[in-house]
Amino acid sequence: MKKLKELVVLVVLFGTTILSCDSPHKTVTMESLLDEMVSMEELSLYPDPYYTCSQVSSYDRRSVSPSDSGWFANNDGFGIERTDTIEGRIEKVMFDEKGPGVITRIWITTLNKRGTWRFYFDGATEPGWIIPAYDLMQINIPDVVPGLVQAHTSYEPEGKGGNTSFLPIPYSESCKITFEDERGVDPTPKYYGINYRTYPAGTKVETFSAEVLQRVADKIAEVNKHLQNPVAQKGTILKEQKRLSASDAISIALPQGENAIYDVTFTIGIEDTAQFAQLMREVIFSAEFDGKQTVWVPLSDFSGGGMGAPAVDCWYLYSDGKGKIVSRWLMPYKENGTLKLQNISSSDVDAKMEVNILPLAWDKDRSLYFHASWRQDTGIYIHNNPDEAAKCADWNFATIQGKGVYKGDLLSLFNHAPRWYGEGDEKIWVDNDTFPSHFGTGTEDYYNSSWAPVYPFYTPFGGAPRADLTSSHAYNAFLRTRNLDGIPFKEKFWFDIEMLGWDSGYVDYATTIYWYGDYNARAQSTSGEEQAKRILPSPVTE
Repeated sequence: MKKLKELVVLVVLFGTTILSCDSPHKTVTMESLLDEMVSMEELSLYPDPYYTCSQVSSYDRRSVSPSDSGWFANNDGFGIERTDTIEGRIEKVMFDEKGPGVITRIWITTLNKRGTWRFYFDGATEPGWIIPAYDLMQINIPDVVPGLVQAHTSYEPEGKGGNTSFLPIPYSESCKITFEDERGVDPTPKYYGINYRTYPAGTKVETFSAEVLQRVADKIAEVNKHLQNPVAQKGTILKEQKRLSASDAISIALPQGENAIYDVTFTIGIEDTAQFAQLMREVIFSAEFDGKQTVWVPLSDFSGGGMGAPAVDCWYLYSDGKGKIVSRWLMPYKENGTLKLQNISSSDVDAKMEVNILPLAWDKDRSLYFHASWRQDTGIYIHNNPDEAAKCADWNFATIQGKGVYKGDLLSLFNHAPRWYGEGDEKIWVDNDTFPSHFGTGTEDYYNSSWAPVYPFYTPFGGAPRADLTSSHAYNAFLRTRNLDGIPFKEKFWFDIEMLGWDSGYVDYATTIYWYGDYNARAQSTSGEEQAKRILPSPVTE
């Protein structure tokens, strides 16, 4: 492995691998995190040890409270924690958190990349890692591109644009991240969002270091490859196929006992291609496990593509844009289950469903049910002036009551305004938050892109399946799925997004959320057949 020139070797004291004589928890390491990232089974479980997931970002610090006039402030490129002077250097502190913890995602973008990132671990006064630009493509770690580190569609090596890293960065006691602008260069906005876990005190976490990276080099290459070429285990295959007339359905009763669906393949044949988008919206996928329905979503939206059912290609979901869809969401159950495809349209469609199922033990403390819920709202007003707080609004993207883990979402929309609609920040409240534990910097930023308008793109962690016009007028879709950056919650999850755009106008939003929850967990304000049957707007070509 080539020498990591920018990595300063840390002295890490390795303790025992057991938290205490009473605890079965092993040390959190780069290996364990990388294994978790591509483990369908582990990613579907409630965390043990439990951790909170939060985000630090460059959001406008005038946003203090929903009752304050600055709640929708939008100068998002200058928010920092503070400024430190270290050996004569002016270092902007972007992240300063106590551990034990793990950084699970770093999203950044800027107009001018010149400068230096520094990572300080466990209270050290010398940086343990240095990146010589505001550019994660220069982290100088082999085999992380393009799976674990993704360049945005706007990326220019010497100009504007950004990237996202999903490489886990664990720390035992603390982590501070700073950026120093190159001297003599006028600072430009530095946008960032850093997602991280915080474990309970006493959890053993092995700190990121040069030695650790050398040790896990092969594991990084293996995971990076797996993220780009997901393959599910093969078990018992169950199939049903039928030509569905109006109100007809096919269903598959799952084997009794403790099992899990590892993947489902849907194939829909529609003779009238002009009606493809509408009919894919009116074929409904639902699932019931142990006597409770946990999934009810139009198939076009469950696919991760949304209105029009465009192509999708990520770790959890695949669609060819022509009616074939593969879901790799793990769906465990304890006793029984049924999958169903129902045609609520007035036209005939050919439908086939193929399920791959294997035995999987149900953990009474950690196992959760897979949920997917859908909500559509039309004529939502977007405002173009964040300083006019009285005219701005947060739109509720999702609300969940109960215990679970949030794993991703699709935003599918028709933009009636002539230009970009997505200036608004996401605000995610978890359990007893008095301020959002996730406060972002814009819609495209949340979806691992930057510099709107956005072009279609695909990554293991989602993308933009649809962007019909470069202006962002008309149809758009964004998908984000979460591996290590899933958000656990004990009682409540609440996701709002600001309705801000470049022009005032209206949008039609349809959101699909993917999550795991216990038997009593439920999503609120979901939509049903009436919204699924709404006639979709005609596509716009100019």
